Amino acid sequence: MNKHLNELIELSKIDKAIDSYTPQLEAANKKVAKIEKKINAAQAELDTLNASIIQNDARVKTFEEQLTMLNEQLTLNAKKSKDITTEKEMKALSLEEDIAKEKMTFANEEIDRLQNINATTTLLLDEASEKVKTLTDEYTAMNKIVSVERAEIEKSKGELFVEREKSSRDLEQKVLAFYEKIRIWAGNTAVVPVKKQACYGCYMKLNDKTYSEVIKADEICNCPHCGRILYIESVTAEA
Repeated sequence: MNKHLNELIELSKIDKAIDSYTPQLEAANKKVAKIEKKINAAQAELDTLNASIIQNDARVKTFEEQLTMLNEQLTLNAKKSKDITTEKEMKALSLEEDIAKEKMTFANEEIDRLQNINATTTLLLDEASEKVKTLTDEYTAMNKIVSVERAEIEKSKGELFVEREKSSRDLEQKVLAFYEKIRIWAGNTAVVPVKKQACYGCYMKLNDKTYSEVIKADEICNCPHCGRILYIESVTAEA
């Protein structure tokens, strides 16, 4: 077999091994991201509940301020009633008191309603807080596991990069540049075997002349259909 072809086959195997770690890293990261997504959702629920309580507390305060004003108004009206001399003035004052009392009743009912809502919301808030805490603990534990996985993967990749660097130095630069050019678009299928007289990159059948050249392996042969570098894994198997 052509020396350069053999070197390219080995280099392509190293590149394929290096890239095979990418889905492993992605899978490891997804484990953490999945829990992180749950934490974000739980935190958003917690924030919504907190905002609801704050908003209701603000409304309760507004109604309480309104009650204070209405009480002051009733107190003032009681003083005014002592100075009333006509029935018309009495009716007008009485109407003001009735309206004030209706407003006070409504305000008290709203305060009770909002406080009851907040009581229920507080229970939900406790549950949501516990959920966030549980998920955060789960995230911390998973992150430790994934960190170990990442470290092992990076170590293995690092060893392969060292091996690749050595293989690249030993390879003639023109041949390496030729390989890298194909790899830009073909990825890990820049160098592929030929099986049943077909390129295992594009799966197109090779003509007899090209197939014969691939079998001889005296020179680097490219697929006439896709341009990938071709080789025979086992001439015996092909025969």
